[in-house]
Amino acid sequence: MKKIFLALTIITSVWAQAQNNTSYWQQKVDYKMEVDMDVENFQYTGNQELTYTNNSPDTLDRVFYHLFFNAFQPGSEMDVRSRTIKDPDRRVGDRISKLTEAEQGYLKVNSLTQDGASLTFEEVGTVLEVQLSKPILPGEKASFKMDFKGQVPQQIRRSGRNNAEGVALSMTQWYPKMAEYDFQGWHADPYIGREFHGVWGDFDVKIAIDKRFTIGGTGYLQNPQEIGHGYEAEGTKVKQHKGKKHTWHFVAPMVHDFAWAADPEFVHDKRTAADGTVLHFLYKNDAEIKENWKNLQPKTEELLLFFNKHIGAYPWDQYSVIQGGDGGMEYAMATLITGKRNFGSLVGVTAHEMAHAWFQHLMATNESVHEWMDEGFTSYISTLAENEISSSKEENVFAGSFRGYAGLAKSGVEQPLSTHADRYNLNGAYGASAYTKGSVFLAQLGYIIGQENLQKTLHRYYDEWKFKHPTPNDFIRIAEKVSGAELDWYLIDWTQTTNTIDYAVTDLTEEGETTNINLERIGLMPMPLDVKVSYTDGTSEMIYIPLQMMRWNKPAEEGMERTLAKDWAWAYPTYTLNIDKPKSTISNIQIDPAGLMADINRENNQLKETVTTEEKE
Repeated sequence: MKKIFLALTIITSVWAQAQNNTSYWQQKVDYKMEVDMDVENFQYTGNQELTYTNNSPDTLDRVFYHLFFNAFQPGSEMDVRSRTIKDPDRRVGDRISKLTEAEQGYLKVNSLTQDGASLTFEEVGTVLEVQLSKPILPGEKASFKMDFKGQVPQQIRRSGRNNAEGVALSMTQWYPKMAEYDFQGWHADPYIGREFHGVWGDFDVKIAIDKRFTIGGTGYLQNPQEIGHGYEAEGTKVKQHKGKKHTWHFVAPMVHDFAWAADPEFVHDKRTAADGTVLHFLYKNDAEIKENWKNLQPKTEELLLFFNKHIGAYPWDQYSVIQGGDGGMEYAMATLITGKRNFGSLVGVTAHEMAHAWFQHLMATNESVHEWMDEGFTSYISTLAENEISSSKEENVFAGSFRGYAGLAKSGVEQPLSTHADRYNLNGAYGASAYTKGSVFLAQLGYIIGQENLQKTLHRYYDEWKFKHPTPNDFIRIAEKVSGAELDWYLIDWTQTTNTIDYAVTDLTEEGETTNINLERIGLMPMPLDVKVSYTDGTSEMIYIPLQMMRWNKPAEEGMERTLAKDWAWAYPTYTLNIDKPKSTISNIQIDPAGLMADINRENNQLKETVTTEEKE
């Protein structure tokens, strides 16, 4: 069933309409690679045959490849940036500058042809610039054949060999990878330390490696009866292999990356989830971590089923959780995480990285320019998932995220979310922006359009944008269609500016039997308001003040009585809310009692004990 679903998705994906004023299109690359790894010196050779389909309306006279491993050399942009930024990533620091020649990483292209014709190319840091022998016209295909060699760097950031937990190989971003070309042109960004953008396609990869090593990663193993290592079906006899190496053959349909990890001491466990997905777990044979990794397996199934329900069905037949890397990082059909953690941390990192299977490996945003859609959406949904599968449920699981955002907004170092990921002044500002402010974007959208509409938005976003490259505008247009609200103001203010939200209850005045509640907009960013008025008799009233530019009213939550007030137009800094009761009956007024609006000063959101004892008498 999953393969049928995937095939239908592939057939229809190219013809959907995007929101960039053109018919949507995306390029396609199909890779065939054969790699031979020497585990003694960690060098490898490879050949690659790449079929490139130009679905764009443009004629291409050049292409670019990423050579990510070149970042792990003294003097690279990643090295220099890490040594000059005020708050360097402690995992990197000045470590690249100290690598010996044998510890460095590299990717070198020895030869490259286009449809049999030799090409002129130049290696520029982590990018290969290629001049084509013949332009690729719209709708045409071209075949590129390449011989390359690489050296796996000492593990510093994500990729590498011999990480701190003793995993031999974390092979991520390890091959010459065609850069993405879309409606904005080429995305041939140098690798400075952030994340990635890739072209959708099919991968056919053969890896020859010492037969003691077990591999896990992207793709379906095609020769499990020859390999063994726990991949063979139960009861299947593994063929005898006399050589020193095994050749592992993987295929991966419709992905935009291919990663793998290998170690001679990997334990390989499998679990089939209720939806049929086979979950693979590969981790070091270490008594210190074994219990946690065993207990992780049913939790991973719970996470998978949660994401299926709240986003959309996971379409591939397998997913692997692998010990490796330097923390946690998502890849196609797999994640690499460090494994020596307490159980809560192990579940947490798995929840976050697995959620990336949807928000990055299905709805594949450009992480360099829309990093908050990738990390923020993932943080939002994984927070909900962790809360769901935990024994203690929190009422507002995003309270910490809102506090974190408020700290960023008041810090003086915030930059707009539209900032290129490499162009943040501080790593800390990048993290708080991409993860925290990005997560608050979705949590607050639920406040703006209602939780039911937000859930419908996520489902429709999945249905319309899986196996594609959505932009922020594509997402907000989905939210508009689902809800009926005008939301361009929200996308602009939250992501393209550093405008803040600050609403206040200033005072109360009385005119006869009517009380005037005076409100003020202090921050530049507009919002609709939920206001709770509490009375001295113990009752309370919810009042909704629509934002005029939304041209829409949020529906009341099921079972909740609510008073609808008149619109508040943004340009008016003050607003008067009229209550047909005397001032003496009011005990408290509170803006956003649920705490789902990112107001940076919640102290002025309410006015308590508004009536003195003398006034009551």
